[in-house]
Amino acid sequence: MSEIPSQLKYASSHEWIQAEDDNLIRVGITDFAQQSLGDIMFIQLPTLGMRFNAGQQCAVVESVKTASDLFSPVTGVICAINDRLIDAPELVNEAPYQNWIFCLKADDSSELAALMTAADYQAMIE
Repeated sequence: MSEIPSQLKYASSHEWIQAEDDNLIRVGITDFAQQSLGDIMFIQLPTLGMRFNAGQQCAVVESVKTASDLFSPVTGVICAINDRLIDAPELVNEAPYQNWIFCLKADDSSELAALMTAADYQAMIE
């Protein structure tokens, strides 16, 4: 398993979260998640402009083994999707921490405090 990037936050549902300027939150799935799923065949991306509450299902990753829901880590509006993944979902298998899935404009960045650190996430998956 690859190293878990320490600069990111993590959700118990195996999303990684990168906080950027202006309450922009970039979201992908962890290396542990992509390894557990196996070869990713399709990603159902959220719709731009849709609003989600923290913990609400907002996307789906389908692999040869199963389908897995992705959840919004914070409350906010979808402001970007990684449309490269429409034709090449396997990019998430190849480099999960470089291939984000969607971005949210967070209503309140203080919700990030409820997410796990890299050490917390490592302890959870061991």
